[in-house]
Amino acid sequence: MHIILITLLSGLLIAAAPEQKIGNFKLKDVKNKWQELDKLKGEKLTVIDFWATWCKPCVNAIPELVKISDKYKNKGVAFISINVDGNRGRQKIRPMARSLGINFPVLLDTNGRVQKKLGISAVPSLLIIDAEGRLLVFHKGYRSGDEIVIEKEIKDYLGEKE
Repeated sequence: MHIILITLLSGLLIAAAPEQKIGNFKLKDVKNKWQELDKLKGEKLTVIDFWATWCKPCVNAIPELVKISDKYKNKGVAFISINVDGNRGRQKIRPMARSLGINFPVLLDTNGRVQKKLGISAVPSLLIIDAEGRLLVFHKGYRSGDEIVIEKEIKDYLGEKE
């Protein structure tokens, strides 16, 4: 019953604009190397998580996303982390990503260019796109239990049964 209630409440936070496409973008990663969305995308789905070091809900969500990533990385699902801290917080990003166990690319949107382009107005925000770049899910915020809803969305789009 608790999971059903969480699913219903969290479902209110999930929405996708029909046929909105996410175009390619290029950002530096924590090792100062340029990375492109088109080269990082999953074969079937890509989950893009926008977060900041100062954001408590982000910090709570990331370990759950790492668990989901581990389950689906061999099923054509790629995860990308995009940190939106400005230049002042840049020194904290790499150690925090390591301590949170992020094992997928961590990109830096220090000037907010990609965040603005995609209409991200708050962190955490999570997008799920398909192989063609169509936006399937836009999830703003994080509360305990949202990971269940996010994983269900991934399963549904992959055609997996419960």
